[in-house]
Amino acid sequence: MPMRAEINGAELCFDTIGDPAHPAVLLIMGAAGSMDRWEEPFCRRLAAADRYVIRYDHRDTGGSTTYPPGRPGYTGDDMVADALGILDHLGVQRAHLVGISMGGGIVQRIAVDHPERVLSITLMSTSPAGVGGPDFPDLPPMSEELRGVFSGDEEPAEPDWSDREAAIAFLLEGERPYAGSRGIDEEATRALLGRVYDRSPSLASANNHFILEGSDMARARLAEITAPALVIHGADDPLFPTAHGEALAREIAGAELLVIDGLGHEFPPSAWDEVLPALIAVTGSAPQRHSQS
Repeated sequence: MPMRAEINGAELCFDTIGDPAHPAVLLIMGAAGSMDRWEEPFCRRLAAADRYVIRYDHRDTGGSTTYPPGRPGYTGDDMVADALGILDHLGVQRAHLVGISMGGGIVQRIAVDHPERVLSITLMSTSPAGVGGPDFPDLPPMSEELRGVFSGDEEPAEPDWSDREAAIAFLLEGERPYAGSRGIDEEATRALLGRVYDRSPSLASANNHFILEGSDMARARLAEITAPALVIHGADDPLFPTAHGEALAREIAGAELLVIDGLGHEFPPSAWDEVLPALIAVTGSAPQRHSQS
């Protein structure tokens, strides 16, 4: 059952699955994504491996504080502080951090700036954090096909967001360019997007994540990370080609790299059987110093 709390100057919505006495795993979603995208059956399978699973809605998603579209009342640094604030609220001193896409950038920031809070890190479908973002000259840009989506002259008009079916159809089309060769399970994706729609008072506000300001860190600081690290990347990721995951695995000492065939910039149920064993392994590789106040 989702809960809410005043954290870092906002009301954040979060959920926990599993026994608080077990090692905590904090799941951090990507840009414009609510915690619904960490689907409950996946979380329950992870919790069944004796993990205390925590997921939450970023600001401007789900049940957390929503701001007017185009006018976020927070920064990228606040997004980092929100993740730590969730742990503080739950009395968790150290946790295994799992982040996808933008969430992976948040995990990298925490691992560098707050190593005392980190048991291990898992970076999914993401790129080295640091000045330059995805446009590092040594890393490939997004695919030509995806670039065409962003630069297209005929971008689809936003739907009437009050029309549930039209909104879900619009969101579904927005998923397609990011999918790998496995394709999209339309029925499952529609069900997921329905849950997202039903919990989101302003879906348009989620795009605020793409215009956030905030300080950054030097990419070279990735070498400071000493926590056990797992990098998971789709072989077909069109936003961050596989070289981005390879760079993370190379620049974080001892990091393990798992490349999943046919997977794009996404985390569908078809990938769970491949991800869970590796995730369970890395979250069992550090001392279990979880505590609750």
